[in-house]
Amino acid sequence: MKIAVLLSGGVDSSIALRLLKDEGHNITAFYLKIWLQDEFSFLGECPWEEDLKYARGVCEQANVPLEVIPLQTAYWDNVVSYTIEEIKEGRTPNPDIFCNSLIKFGEFYDKIDDSFEKVASGHYARVEKINEKYFLKTSPDPVKDQTYFLAYLTQQQLSRALFPVGRYKKTEIRDLAERHNLPTMARRDSQGICFLGQIKFNEFIKHHLGEIEGDIIDIDSGKVLGKHPGYYYYTIGQRSGLRLGGGPWFVVKKEVKSNIIYVSKEYKIELKQDQFNVGKLNWITDIKPDKKDLKVKIRHGAHFYDCKIVWADEATLLVKLAKSDKGIAPGQFAVFYDEDICLGGGVILQDSD
Repeated sequence: MKIAVLLSGGVDSSIALRLLKDEGHNITAFYLKIWLQDEFSFLGECPWEEDLKYARGVCEQANVPLEVIPLQTAYWDNVVSYTIEEIKEGRTPNPDIFCNSLIKFGEFYDKIDDSFEKVASGHYARVEKINEKYFLKTSPDPVKDQTYFLAYLTQQQLSRALFPVGRYKKTEIRDLAERHNLPTMARRDSQGICFLGQIKFNEFIKHHLGEIEGDIIDIDSGKVLGKHPGYYYYTIGQRSGLRLGGGPWFVVKKEVKSNIIYVSKEYKIELKQDQFNVGKLNWITDIKPDKKDLKVKIRHGAHFYDCKIVWADEATLLVKLAKSDKGIAPGQFAVFYDEDICLGGGVILQDSD
């Protein structure tokens, strides 16, 4: 097949390219330039040049052509602006989900011609076609599995997607990288928000939203313990960066309108949640699940909750967890599973939504 490989400069996408090359496919690699290096150069170094150097090394070794596709404008419009707005509203954004659905398997599809039968990436996930439907399935590595970040893909997108590393565990990928002596074999996995690079998250927020002083209040005593530079610098469950004595203290509540952060010395059981509403749903097969008992992830990682789903209305799900969770926040994504099949997901709503 003629395949476009999304190459990031990391070990996973490098192995994806090598696996497909060794299978005899006609490969062209593409590096998507989405870093905000021009506008935010004063905030710190952006490592896109280093990533591109590694990507070029992998392609030279495999004798594969590499093209650089600039997508900064599309990325800003679809991912960065959404992130800023969610933070401003006091919600918890997940830009990686929109990076996949709107950029890597969205805008990029429009940048290449139809002669590319598949678009491959280094995601830990699997695609299986059953009865003319494409299903997104989990990776055998539960820690690295990335179906959570792919839950907003559509049938059309998934029909063209290919995840060569999805059948492997991370340790196997590292072994394969050493066996191929890849330039990326010793690179560490990237962490944090995809578009920031070395830019500190708080500096990014400060540049766009500034600072607005507010109170930090002990939710148990009502006592003002200190000041903070703005509610949008904090997330529910956060315990670092509060600069309060006598801790540890945890952020347990935020009031956006009054710019108040509430803290507690512990996560008390009453602050945990065992149900929430989910909207803006995407079902990958275009079919709503007919089962009530499913599994759900409310953040990337190996942990699932057993849950029951009830339709509150045509567009909203009520999700009831078998066990409560202490880190549920509006804006997070809830992603649903039936065994090893990722069904899709939606956005956790505020109680007032």
